[in-house]
Amino acid sequence: MATIPKKLIDRFTKTLPKFQKVLQIAKDRDINESDTVSILNDIVSELLGYEKYREITSEFAIRGTYCDLALRIEDKVQFIVEAKAIGIDLKEAHMKQACDYGANHGVQWIILTNAIKWKLYRIRFEQPINYDLVATFDLLKLNLKTETDINLLYILSKEGLLRNVREDHYEKVQSFNRYVIGQLLISEPSLTTIRRELRKIASGLNVSSAEIADMLCAQVIKREILEGDKAEAASQRINKFYKKTTRKTPDKKNVSKPTKDTPLSESVTDRLLRESVDQS
Repeated sequence: MATIPKKLIDRFTKTLPKFQKVLQIAKDRDINESDTVSILNDIVSELLGYEKYREITSEFAIRGTYCDLALRIEDKVQFIVEAKAIGIDLKEAHMKQACDYGANHGVQWIILTNAIKWKLYRIRFEQPINYDLVATFDLLKLNLKTETDINLLYILSKEGLLRNVREDHYEKVQSFNRYVIGQLLISEPSLTTIRRELRKIASGLNVSSAEIADMLCAQVIKREILEGDKAEAASQRINKFYKKTTRKTPDKKNVSKPTKDTPLSESVTDRLLRESVDQS
C-alpha cells in the first residue's frame, strides 16, 4: 500500500478520538437511524475528508429509492453507503439491499455500516450479481498506533480513493485466501519443490508431479477448496500470473454539484458532545 501522507495521519489522530467518544454516547442512548446517518455524515466529512454538501449526498436516487448516503467525486458516485441505526446488527440481508442499489446504477463499491461497525464490499458484475467483502472494522476499537488500522481508514478516505488504494487492497485480499493457496499447492512450481524435498527425505524415491498432485487433491486438500466458482477464479488468477512472469523480459536495471442538503444549526455530533459536557 502507498505511503500514507503525514497530513492525513495527523487528521486521523486528531479526529478519530472525537468520534469514538460521540459513538459511545450514541450507542449508550441507542439513537435512531436518522441521527446515526447525521453522525455518519460528519465522520465521512471530518475523518475521511469528503466535502460536505458537494461530495456527500443523501439525494442519490436509484430506481426511485434514495440510498442513505453516496460519496461522489467529479459527478461520479464512488461509494454507496447503506446505513443502519447504531444499535442494529449488520446482516446479510442489509448487504443484499445495498448490492441491489449498486448493481442498478453501476456503482461497484458499497459501505454497510451502523457508524460503529463498517463493512466494505466490492460488487462483481456477473450473472448472478455477486460481491466480495474487502474490509471490515469496528470504529470504536481502531488504534492508530497500528499500521493496519491506519490503512483501514486510508482505504475509505478521499485521499486513498484518489490514489486508488481500495483497488490495491482488493487485489491483495483476492490473492490471499484458501482457494488461492489450494491452487498454488497443486501448481507446477510447488509440485516440483515437493518432489525435490521428498527425494531428500528418501533417497531414490521416484514419484512424479502428477502423483503428488493426485495425492494432494484426494487426501490432503479439502474438495471444496479445489472445486466451484471460487476455485476456478483462483486458478485463473494464478495461471494469469505465471503466464505474465514467463513473458516478462529481464529488467535492464535493478468535484460534484452541491446537493439540496442544508446544514443544521447544531449537528447530532455536536449535540451529543455538548450534552456529555453538561452532564459531567
